[in-house]
Amino acid sequence: MGKILIAIIFLSLSAFVAHGQASPAEKVVPQKRIDEFPREKFDPVRDPKADLEQAVGRAKISGKRVILDVGGEWCGWCKYMDKFFYQNANISRIRDENFIWVKINYSEENGNIPFLSAYPAISGYPHLFVLDSDGTLLHSQPTDALEEEKGYNLAKFTEFLKTWSPRKEAAK
Repeated sequence: MGKILIAIIFLSLSAFVAHGQASPAEKVVPQKRIDEFPREKFDPVRDPKADLEQAVGRAKISGKRVILDVGGEWCGWCKYMDKFFYQNANISRIRDENFIWVKINYSEENGNIPFLSAYPAISGYPHLFVLDSDGTLLHSQPTDALEEEKGYNLAKFTEFLKTWSPRKEAAK
């Protein structure tokens, strides 16, 4: 009788446990964490001079301007900015329609000092340099003015991009 009781308890528990499990066809694939998203990373081995030359070539053809985004993988605010664009399709559209965006690495591994010495001093990261389609510096933008709590202010960032977007007649 004891063995039968143990078998009944075992089978009952097995059925109870199996009932709570999904079949292989019903298994849920784990989703990526909310803070994981596709983004271009700052690359210390990239040549910023070559990247800028390529961006200027593309900007001249398209009538866009160039934004140099200076920062590094160590920079939390740089990642917040990438996430901000990822989560806000409208501002990403404004950026992509008007600018060629170029990431310039600044890190202990490679500070790109010779390249960055041609631009105004940077007091914090990320930092944005707006260039005309020929590569002429138009504006140096500390991003702390665009921040809000642990992210960026949509209205301020939109205004920044619209202010520095090329005039539509310049694209013709």
